[in-house]
Amino acid sequence: MLDPPSRSGRRVGVAPNTFARGRAAVNNGRVTDLPTTPDPADPPAAGTPAPRLDPTVAALLKRDEAGLVAAVVQDEVSRDVLMVGWMDDEALHRTLTTGRSTFWSRSRHEYWVKGETSGHRQWVREVRLDCDGDTVLVTVQQEGAACHTGDRTCFDARVLPAVVGTAPVAVGA
Repeated sequence: MLDPPSRSGRRVGVAPNTFARGRAAVNNGRVTDLPTTPDPADPPAAGTPAPRLDPTVAALLKRDEAGLVAAVVQDEVSRDVLMVGWMDDEALHRTLTTGRSTFWSRSRHEYWVKGETSGHRQWVREVRLDCDGDTVLVTVQQEGAACHTGDRTCFDARVLPAVVGTAPVAVGA
């Protein structure tokens, strides 16, 4: 498990290789190669608090060097991508158990619940993990604007110029 933020607010630990099948295993990044039960040869360190995130779920995550996974938030009805945030094990646990989107702020070094101060809350409807285990998709019922700027989504304001591609027409279609 991750070490909690220190008193200064900085992350003080990195997630272990939860994909490994024992002491000498190598993480090949495949979520399908996960152990179904903990390895008894790897007991938790003495004094380590019990993990709050279900160990089965934690074992599926492929975290970055800061112990985080990307969280893409999608509107339940329109299917629009509303925003992207970051979650560690605790933020994901809170999201899964409270029905409210909870994130880890990389700039403020603290947890935050979407809408706690703005009133623009997100009510969790479903949480999915991608095939690589490094991104969660949180489907929500959104109250008000999702973006801190007041826009409906965090992707409304800045459209980048891009060449629009066209798929080739299949022969015989």
